[in-house]
Amino acid sequence: MAMVCLSDFEAYAKKYLPKIAWDYFAAGADDCNTRDENILAYKRIRFRPRMLRDVSVMDIRTKILGTEISFPVGIAPTGFHQLAWPDGEKSTARAAKAMNTCYIASTYSTCTLEEISAAAPEGLRWFQLYIHRNRAASQKLVQRAEALGFQALVLTADLPYTGKRRDDIRNGFHLPPHMKLKNLEGDFEVCKMSLLDPSITWNDIHWLQSLTHLPIIIKGILTKEDAELAVRHGVQGIIVSNHGGRQLDEGPATIDALVEVVEAVRGRVEVYLDGGIRKGSDVLKALALGAKCVFIGRPALWGLAYKGEEGLQDVLRILQDEFRLSMALAGCARVSEIGRHLVQFSKL
Repeated sequence: MAMVCLSDFEAYAKKYLPKIAWDYFAAGADDCNTRDENILAYKRIRFRPRMLRDVSVMDIRTKILGTEISFPVGIAPTGFHQLAWPDGEKSTARAAKAMNTCYIASTYSTCTLEEISAAAPEGLRWFQLYIHRNRAASQKLVQRAEALGFQALVLTADLPYTGKRRDDIRNGFHLPPHMKLKNLEGDFEVCKMSLLDPSITWNDIHWLQSLTHLPIIIKGILTKEDAELAVRHGVQGIIVSNHGGRQLDEGPATIDALVEVVEAVRGRVEVYLDGGIRKGSDVLKALALGAKCVFIGRPALWGLAYKGEEGLQDVLRILQDEFRLSMALAGCARVSEIGRHLVQFSKL
């Protein structure tokens, strides 16, 4: 079967992954309304394409925190990649390097930071951090990541407690015995999410800044109030994210929240987005509304489930080709030409 679009990879992953793994990756919180709205919200945005513009030579490169990537799509932090492919996050790191884009490695990786780093030594890697009650363990993780050449720290802010994911409860989800949360071994009994620290506040940004020279990006911002606070606390970037709809159900779709956050930030820090990206035209809409780059979560896992590193490269390549084509058909030859003038919200 020819893999033509991202939904082909989704169908493959649903068919061939063990049910417990598929349900874990697919899960949203409660009724899954926010998870589904992340995708549906793109359908309410229409293009205002411009004609007779020279698009014979296209440049789809961009920079994030000063580092050039081949196109404005990176890989969002997701846990437990070995559930999708035996090599797990090592394959993810290699695919990101091959496509010259950014991979955000999760605290809840099934490979160590050292293994991820060794798999693609020259790759652009950021590290996503959950702060645990055991602050010493979190500090050690940050310092390991910096020593290994990770280039930014991504603090997830929307998980003081784990959202209610019904299928995981029904399935009694747990990692198979041969898989481990490699970065936390020796510090915690494996996979006790209750060890997350729900007392985290904005003041903890200063604590993190005291531990590392890495730029800090905060992930999980959905309002202008929090965007303003993020800027005030000296972060270098914001990822507009609702955790793939896995935390608070009935929150906004990320593409809808993006507008409010971009307006509040006023160009002072870079703004990124994850959630609901399924086509290259979605990437174009997000950039038109002010995102510097987007990150894909579930589609990366579908690519891994298909053919590991090669499958994930296929997913990224399809998005890259679709993005280039959408840009050209909308009348943009380079990323700098994309702007708010390119889109309108549907009256439907």
